[in-house]
Amino acid sequence: MPQLPNTVDRVLRELIREIDQADDLGDLLEQCLQELSAKQARGGQYFTPRDLVRLMVAAADPQNGQRMHDPVCGSAGLLIEAERYVRERTGRHSNLVLTGRDLHAETLQIAQMNLTTHGIEADLDLPADSLAQPTGQTYDIVLANPPFNMGPWSADLPAWNDPRWLDGTPPPRDNGNFAWILHVAHSLAPGGRAVVLMADGAASSAREVERRIREQLVRRGLIECVIALPPGLFSHTRAACCLWLLSRGYDPHWSWEETDERSTVLFIDARMAAEKVAGTAQRRLAPDRTEKILGTLAAWRGTTLAADRAETRYHDEPGWCSSRSLKDIADHEWDLLPHTYVSERPERDMATHQRVEKLTRELFRQFDEAHTLERRLRSILDEQ
Repeated sequence: MPQLPNTVDRVLRELIREIDQADDLGDLLEQCLQELSAKQARGGQYFTPRDLVRLMVAAADPQNGQRMHDPVCGSAGLLIEAERYVRERTGRHSNLVLTGRDLHAETLQIAQMNLTTHGIEADLDLPADSLAQPTGQTYDIVLANPPFNMGPWSADLPAWNDPRWLDGTPPPRDNGNFAWILHVAHSLAPGGRAVVLMADGAASSAREVERRIREQLVRRGLIECVIALPPGLFSHTRAACCLWLLSRGYDPHWSWEETDERSTVLFIDARMAAEKVAGTAQRRLAPDRTEKILGTLAAWRGTTLAADRAETRYHDEPGWCSSRSLKDIADHEWDLLPHTYVSERPERDMATHQRVEKLTRELFRQFDEAHTLERRLRSILDEQ
């Protein structure tokens, strides 16, 4: 902790009295975290909105007793939601084995406070850079919201023989997106599942090394689903993003026959699934659209959302979802943006639409690069 002023006793008494009047400490802390996130976002330290947290956990579908890990845990929101998710479905206290890592000591203090407020135990350890080396163990569930387009993510050139890199292809040092994806994929135990929030650029970048990494991920069956999310879900940026669902041999996906209508990767285009938060300019995922995403995913996996619901067989839905084979994805040069494969527009409108989409993605990418350059410049100036 920093050096505290002499007046700290009086300030703390006032703070404790205010907190003691709160009806729900969890809600109070959530509001504080939202305001803190808005202030720190420019520096790359922001917390995942609750609607996205709930979607990510439900898509991973953790089960009691599993080992769950968040390599960039922030305020521990994903760990806490996973515990709540399991507790609500089992009717008893969760026995998930929770671990989290983060680079920033102050953020880990907030995470520990958040966990304590909710009565949850987790191993957070000391501040550490998750990308510095592979994890020493594997996990059944990995959830992560890493900083978008982070670079440079390593002080040294990535080692070619690092076991995380597929086919000996290190990810670009000047952009951490694929370093995070490969780190998470390597952390999965057999039968494990991961959900990673990632900038759109990772799904469609034209850089040869990134296209090769996407190809290896698809060929090895590590990518289960990609979900395009609406822009504006984060208060600090309008940049579009996707959820990447990774799996390592998770049934029943691997038991499907080649003739089955369900193929290699599921794409869901949920870019229009947002609604405005009343009285604010903030946007969030509409609850009914969240349920539709989870229902589509459950049907494609051949599972159900709840024990009392009849199984629904998956079907492609124009404008919403499409299941594509490895050949389809290869024909599109390993592009993983959902709207590349999901469309309901007539062919004559596609050329204009695709050009607008491409220019929009390029504009958002340049915005992100501008923010990255600004952070680097500020860091250099601070060292002078």
